[in-house]
Amino acid sequence: MQPSGAVWEFREFWFPRGTTREVARQALTEMAEQGRWELSRVAIMHDGRRKVELRRKVYRVQRTA
Repeated sequence: MQPSGAVWEFREFWFPRGTTREVARQALTEMAEQGRWELSRVAIMHDGRRKVELRRKVYRVQRTA
């Protein structure tokens, strides 16, 4: 029986106010390439911090025999 929807794993990262776009991009690219993470959402707080949420699909292996 197939599950009705995808199951996602989420991870949050916070970048301080002074972090450049290039540094943030490099960190997120590394996570995406090594851990199969994808960008879910980005929020910029009033104090300048960036909250980045990544997600990846959880694969469940079912026994066949």
